Amino acid sequence: MKAVRTHDRDAAADSLVVEEAPYPYAGEGDVIVKVHAASFTPDELSWPATWVDRGGRDRAPVIPGHEVSGEVAEVAVGTTGLSAGQRVIGLTDWNRDGTLAEYVAVEARNLAPLPAGIDHVQAAALPMPGLTAWQGLFIHGRLEAGQSVLVHGAGGGVGMAATQLAREAGARVIGTGRAGSRDRVLELGAEVFVDLEQPGWEEAVGRVDLVFDALGGEVLDRSAAVVGPGGTLVSIVQPPNVRPEDGRAMYFIVEPNRGHLLEIISRHREGWLRPVVGAVHPLDRAPEAFRAKKGTVGKTVIHVV
Repeated sequence: MKAVRTHDRDAAADSLVVEEAPYPYAGEGDVIVKVHAASFTPDELSWPATWVDRGGRDRAPVIPGHEVSGEVAEVAVGTTGLSAGQRVIGLTDWNRDGTLAEYVAVEARNLAPLPAGIDHVQAAALPMPGLTAWQGLFIHGRLEAGQSVLVHGAGGGVGMAATQLAREAGARVIGTGRAGSRDRVLELGAEVFVDLEQPGWEEAVGRVDLVFDALGGEVLDRSAAVVGPGGTLVSIVQPPNVRPEDGRAMYFIVEPNRGHLLEIISRHREGWLRPVVGAVHPLDRAPEAFRAKKGTVGKTVIHVV
């Protein structure tokens, strides 16, 4: 099959090439997905899990990409819940070859059925930002209707998903970022936008029930002060160094989850969650797209078939 691979951990993105690769092996519990569209996270080649298997053994060359939309091509012996020919969407395992290929092996439990009315390119932009936002807001942040949430980095991929999902849940959303993202964040459902480059942005925010942080660093450290009594500070970037006086603080890494995917798909079908797709490229252009992704708006999607 044709796939995007890198053989050199040190060169990482600069060494990505499109080449022939072995057809994936499907173990018990797996399906083989024929990839129609896929996406990736710009810094995933720096993740330790990208370069080793679950036993810690080197597995170079590696195929990047963890978001997939496609159809089931093959079902392994002992796998249940999906069937050949079924349209699916999912987030794949960190320690296995990824989705920038014509075919990928995925644990069936990490995939959800994709309704016929959803385009594969749009679907491929949903899993990573959608699952990250859902888990941060509702699983770790315990957000409820009527509460307030501060979304740091609301103009980024995860931030835009979090803004939309929080609004749909009946929360008051305050989005932050640079001034250039103001209109986009307000259009997606934030009630207020706060420019983080202004001095004393904490005063403009006030107190909130939940801080959802996609920026880290000094912004994360200063955010403990705006968490109200019993509130929560959740970061997807790093463990918080400063904890709220009367609240919780945590860092988490998104996990594949079929049930959460179904919630995200439902919100998308109802018009509450719109993935923001940036550039769309064919598989042959994926290495250049990977190298150019940082700093662009929206998910870059690779259209395979």
